[in-house]
Amino acid sequence: MDIEHTERAEDAALDAYSRVVTGVAARVLPSVAALSVRTPRGAGAGSAVTIDAEGLLLTSAHVVQGAAGGSAAFGDGTETRFRVVGADPLSDLAVLRAEEPAVPPVELGDADGLRIGQLVVAVGNPMGLAGSVTAGVVSGLGRSLPARDGRLVRLIEDVIQTDAALNPGNSGGALADSTGRVVGVNTAVAGYGLGLAVPINATTRQIIADLTATGRVRRAWLGVAGVPVPLPPELTERTGQRRGLRVVEVVPGSPAGLAGIYLGDIIVSAGGRPVQDGQGLQRLMLGPAIGTRLAVTVLRKGAFVDVVAVPTELTR
Repeated sequence: MDIEHTERAEDAALDAYSRVVTGVAARVLPSVAALSVRTPRGAGAGSAVTIDAEGLLLTSAHVVQGAAGGSAAFGDGTETRFRVVGADPLSDLAVLRAEEPAVPPVELGDADGLRIGQLVVAVGNPMGLAGSVTAGVVSGLGRSLPARDGRLVRLIEDVIQTDAALNPGNSGGALADSTGRVVGVNTAVAGYGLGLAVPINATTRQIIADLTATGRVRRAWLGVAGVPVPLPPELTERTGQRRGLRVVEVVPGSPAGLAGIYLGDIIVSAGGRPVQDGQGLQRLMLGPAIGTRLAVTVLRKGAFVDVVAVPTELTR
């Protein structure tokens, strides 16, 4: 009886798992396109996700690097040309516009609510196999992925790590949660059994909005470099914050220098948000911060000091 009961429970669990995956596939697959592009480097392919009813598509910037446009094919047989509205290599995101919008958009979720072990479903077009679906779990959160644009190097923060199988061609495809909301854009195959996705969160939503509106992403510049360090135990107990960012470089004449941030200071918060590492500060350095007064709290010789910096636009 115990064996029969166990088998029935396993069958029920498998059926529930299958229902979730098939439900997500039915919801997301119609909105995912297989992309074909041609650049001076040759032909390329990838995936993209429809994000609004007017034909905007979201993909990885490296999929369309060097291309002004291309073609998109959907699972129902619909094909359309698209043009690149804007691409941001430093977040590995790009926005495209289809000439003939014809499919429903996905619903974007919020990756900040993901938990390790949570079920996710990857939808894309790996190796030219259109409409492929793989499922797995979130196997890591808070990962960082280096991205480069010319001489600028930036870490894509809070990257999602998953064991859902990803292969070449999946880049730009959707990573969806169990409700079918897209929480990430598949960007890289990190190794056997390991895939990475750029999260959909407040930061990337701002990047997508900037690309859609102007075709580029404006970034703010503070002019500091730092390393994470633990805060003194008494401060951790008082504030609940374990780390801060020790300043190891201040560019002369930079907004940080003009504000009175010095070598050895530990940045504890900026704009009212805790800063525990470089990514925490980087998260604030988008277009809306340019020219605004940014309140920064630093720990200096055991005391909190408040300064105000005015970030300028980062130029390349």
